[in-house]
Amino acid sequence: MLPKFDPTNSKACLSILEDVTTNAKQVQDSVLEAILSRNAQTEYLKGFLNGQLDKQSFKNNLPVVTYEDYSSYIDRIANGESSDLICDRPIIVLLVSSGTSGGVPKLIPMTQEELGQRMLFSSLQRPLISKQIEGLSEGKSLSFFFVTREGQTASGLMVRTMITCVLKMVDSANKDIWDQVQISPHGIYTCEDTTQSMYCQLLCGLVQRENVSRLGAPFASSFLKVIKFLEDHWNELCSNIRTGIVSVWITDPQCLSGVGKILTAPNPELASLIEQECSKTSWEAIVRRLWPNAKCIEAVVTGSMAQYIPMMDFYCGGLPLVSSFYASSECFLGLNLNPLSKPSDVAYTIIPSMAYFEFIEVEKDHQETSHDPIKNVIDLVDVKVGHDYEPVITTYSGLYRYRLGDVLRVTGFYNNAPEFQVVGRKKVVLSIDMDKTYEEDLLKAVTNAKLLLEPHDLMLTDFTSRVDSSSFPGHYVLYWELGSKLKDAKLEPDPEVMEECCFTVEESLDSIYRKGRKNDKNIGPLEIKVVKRGAFDELMNFFVSRGSSVSQYKTPRAVTNEEALKVLEASVVSKFVSRKTPSWELHELHSSR
Repeated sequence: MLPKFDPTNSKACLSILEDVTTNAKQVQDSVLEAILSRNAQTEYLKGFLNGQLDKQSFKNNLPVVTYEDYSSYIDRIANGESSDLICDRPIIVLLVSSGTSGGVPKLIPMTQEELGQRMLFSSLQRPLISKQIEGLSEGKSLSFFFVTREGQTASGLMVRTMITCVLKMVDSANKDIWDQVQISPHGIYTCEDTTQSMYCQLLCGLVQRENVSRLGAPFASSFLKVIKFLEDHWNELCSNIRTGIVSVWITDPQCLSGVGKILTAPNPELASLIEQECSKTSWEAIVRRLWPNAKCIEAVVTGSMAQYIPMMDFYCGGLPLVSSFYASSECFLGLNLNPLSKPSDVAYTIIPSMAYFEFIEVEKDHQETSHDPIKNVIDLVDVKVGHDYEPVITTYSGLYRYRLGDVLRVTGFYNNAPEFQVVGRKKVVLSIDMDKTYEEDLLKAVTNAKLLLEPHDLMLTDFTSRVDSSSFPGHYVLYWELGSKLKDAKLEPDPEVMEECCFTVEESLDSIYRKGRKNDKNIGPLEIKVVKRGAFDELMNFFVSRGSSVSQYKTPRAVTNEEALKVLEASVVSKFVSRKTPSWELHELHSSR
């Protein structure tokens, strides 16, 4: 675990980072020893280790598992059995993961101790950013976070997202600290109506625009949803600022109380200034124009979020995009120690104190190097630069040798702790025959294709995919939502451009896909279906209604749920297919990707 330190003391934070990364092996060994010794009497560990708590017994006897392998224990705790099935400390909450199991959100156990560790982990990043970006401390942060309506298990155990957990557990003493660093009063963040909360957070941010030194959201996609919301509501926000009265549809008591502290008087001059900026033909650099003292944007722009970087650059006017953490509901893993690095160069340094970390090596085509993963698991300090791995975690809160499903690429070491880039998810996204298209492959192909939109002032705002097997041969279908760089411009893409986009995606996919298209003819022409503006908001609303969190929501890169597909299909406004066949040559059978 991280040792206790003053999170407001920059020197202490930097000293902790140096210590745990320099002594990575020793820290990891002590973490595993602590987890095994304290949890030795749990039902789960006794069943596999029978009191043998040494590292080798752990590696030889404890299976490497997925959520599906482990969920029966979590279900038993949810239904009222004791936490000591898996953990010696009381489980205080089940976290709702952004991932799903069988279409249902995963539930991840967490103890009070683990929550405290995550809060300390988050504080380690602050001095790194402040050190590299001058003037951050001169203003406040306009961070867009949203709670999700929490639930309870049959036994009364709380079910929350990680963000909801943090926001709801801010006590009265910490609220004053929160309000010192955040533009919006804490109460607004506790509103479960996302629309009211988003509106009021924006209103507070606009009224105090001169005092905003940074903006942020959990993910690039969630930040862009806020910008889209601003596009739809700036007139009304300006009206509120002009009159000094908030809209009548804002009824949540916490929102009204919070806004009442900020919107204290009419300000027609400010309203006119905001109107002037928002009514311009282009919204390029709108964030920089509305918040002139902002120094950076904090949001995850790595992994599947990388596709949003061009849109973030467009709206934010080149403000630095800072990806601070690599974290999941299961575990907080790594910090970006170079916050001003380009998004494409961001690497996260694993913090060895947070859990016991192991890794399964995977090939570049995301296949494991061994058919038996338990024989192919290596320790944190033994990973090799340039190789790809799937992380396997053992936590203080009762997860043991749990596969996260991400694919990470080692880029180097900070002291003795490895640095990783997030490649994507291990899961196959699309497959018809022998082809296997992974998330990383699909993202690269779409990134190449969407470049064709730029000369026409169009942007790809979001996308997903599916396989259509209703006819033979089956084919890939991409759903694209488009936006314009020009205000109020009609979204009527040129058919020839869209057909070329289809071809470019196909040409960018691997040789097995292209062989299936050109030689074997067992894959049909790729199809792009353009959907109306707001279609992906409707898709998000569908998944939120099924238990996902607005703050943690990430657009799935492939959709198989029939109801979700109906949402997309109902929004289709035009369809395009490849008119050309992608290239493929016989020698590609023998060459690596």
